[in-house]
Amino acid sequence: MFDKEVLQYKVGGLLYMPAFQKNIVQKISQKKLPRLTSAAFCLEDSIRDESLDAAEASLKFILHELEGLKDLPLIFVRIRSPRHLEIFHEEIGSRSKILTGYILPKFDMTNAPSYLKLAREINLPIMPTLETARVANLLTRRTELLSLKQILDDSKKIVLNIRVGVNDFCNLYSLRRSVHRSIYDIGIVRDVLTDILNVFAKDYVVAGSVWNFFAGDFWADGLKKEIELDRTNGFLGKSAIHPAQLPIIFDGLKVSRTDFLDAQQILNWKSETHGVMKSSDGSRMNEVNCHLNWARRIKILSELYGVT
Repeated sequence: MFDKEVLQYKVGGLLYMPAFQKNIVQKISQKKLPRLTSAAFCLEDSIRDESLDAAEASLKFILHELEGLKDLPLIFVRIRSPRHLEIFHEEIGSRSKILTGYILPKFDMTNAPSYLKLAREINLPIMPTLETARVANLLTRRTELLSLKQILDDSKKIVLNIRVGVNDFCNLYSLRRSVHRSIYDIGIVRDVLTDILNVFAKDYVVAGSVWNFFAGDFWADGLKKEIELDRTNGFLGKSAIHPAQLPIIFDGLKVSRTDFLDAQQILNWKSETHGVMKSSDGSRMNEVNCHLNWARRIKILSELYGVT
């Protein structure tokens, strides 16, 4: 069984790519993708229905070729449906020595029971993606999220991250953010994300949304700003659609020197009488009962991504 406590934070910047991305083997072997921590080969939205067989054949070749390399990122496959998960794993996934797990798109209560039954049998990490109208719509959101939380808790050991599909949420309302705006500026989507965090962030790592820009003016500044807002609100890690985004996401996962020292102070608490102390730089309060979970997360992030 995998070590979920650490692995859930290793996903970091998850680089999405179509399953036809054959040059990925060369790029990884020649280390042309700095800060690549995890890769997602997509067989869903990025592949047309009539090209699925060819995409699966391509991915089978890619997975085989990657087996000969060292220092691989985590490898995930984004499948289409429970039935597709069953077929793909039987024919390709179960034969791979490097496959970390599966991304489950359009995850809601219409397919969650079928997805999770198969996932428990396969016993690989899964990352459900919340992105459907049942999650977004105010009339169904509360019941849907609480039902999903309950059913996922029964399979908690294999749930690596909860992911969110903000492009799908935006599409429901015919919206799209500009390079000058974060997803938190779109109120109707922000409210959905807040509710998802409210239900899941206590018990799961919830990954931040994709940033749609990777070239031109201001895209990097916009990504940095949104990553900061992600961390502030409780999201951790981010989906990436271009390798240029990966170093920025990686740096956004580093911890500050002050946070690192404060986390050490909290985790090494010795006092039997006092539960509160000034921070390492004297600028804020550290309280062991209130900040212990935060300190544990900071410790793991510092070990994986470093200290600024």
